[in-house]
Amino acid sequence: RTSKRCFQQCFQENINKIYVTTNNFSVKYDNTLIGTLGNALVIYVTGLKMKKTVETVWFLNLAIADFLFTAFLIFSIISLSQSHRWPFGQFMCKLNNFVTLVNMFASIFSLTAMSADRCLSIWVVVWAHNKRTVCKARLICVGIWVTAAICSTPYATFRTVVEYNGAHSCGYSMTHEQKWSLHIFRFLMGFVIPFLVIFVSYVAIGIRAMRMSRTRRRRSRRIIFSIIFAFFICWLPFHVCSFIEIKAVTNPDLRNIVRTMGPLTLSLAFLNSCLNPILYVFMCEEFMKKLRQSVCFVLESALAEDHMSFLSTRSMSTFSNTAQKSEAAATSKRTDTADLKSFTESKVIVTQETPSTE
Repeated sequence: RTSKRCFQQCFQENINKIYVTTNNFSVKYDNTLIGTLGNALVIYVTGLKMKKTVETVWFLNLAIADFLFTAFLIFSIISLSQSHRWPFGQFMCKLNNFVTLVNMFASIFSLTAMSADRCLSIWVVVWAHNKRTVCKARLICVGIWVTAAICSTPYATFRTVVEYNGAHSCGYSMTHEQKWSLHIFRFLMGFVIPFLVIFVSYVAIGIRAMRMSRTRRRRSRRIIFSIIFAFFICWLPFHVCSFIEIKAVTNPDLRNIVRTMGPLTLSLAFLNSCLNPILYVFMCEEFMKKLRQSVCFVLESALAEDHMSFLSTRSMSTFSNTAQKSEAAATSKRTDTADLKSFTESKVIVTQETPSTE
């Protein structure tokens, strides 16, 4: 009985592990595909089709960060498909972690800067009109990337390839105190401070939106609620699970929770980069206008090429049929002429050979 119960328990654990791994693989794959394509579209429209303004600089910077953030998920997907084995070596282990965290911080800092900028442009109109320039927005974006790189460096330093049960995986090699310090730092810089800035900014925007008409006010409230809710629900579980992971070192029950929920909360954090193009960019009327123009232009070009190809093929076919008919008519005419000539010659010969009756 004991052995049977042990077998059933082990079997159930393996089934749960396979189920969680399969779901994580599917979610990460979908995040990579949707996030990469969506942000690539935003980069194309804001970088090449729209006029350079402060807003387009924010959109472009956010899209680049989210694009790289989701694109580098491919390494995690490959590792997940091989039961968390890391086949890319020490350098890629550090680089993948560094690039992922840089773009995570850059994306969050960009959202924070956009929120503060929108709040200031609504509440301090004269100051914003005189001080908000494209050049200053670009300098702030550079500062965002530098700050993100500084915040990500300690994590890449402790990231290494570790061996466990004969398999190599990419993980952290640090003391318990160092792990606590880094998790608290990431929680403060990557969630608490940005969330407070975003929350206060959009509450202030919502207060100013009270002066709008009822329809615009209702739409503004929906957008504000969606932005705050998406950031909160995507990132809070990730940070909470990170702290539980530290406590799970000495608690087997928590370890099982982390093993199950950890990858899911990470996938939920990645989902935020897929939602950003929808929440921040696709709600912009000018962006949607340029997007429709770009899509219509591409479709018109493709249809025009197909139409020209069809007309060319049809013209060639008509020309070929006409040529064949002309050639057939000429051949028939030559045949009729030859038959007529042969008949005439035959008639002449018969006339000459017929005896006179006189």
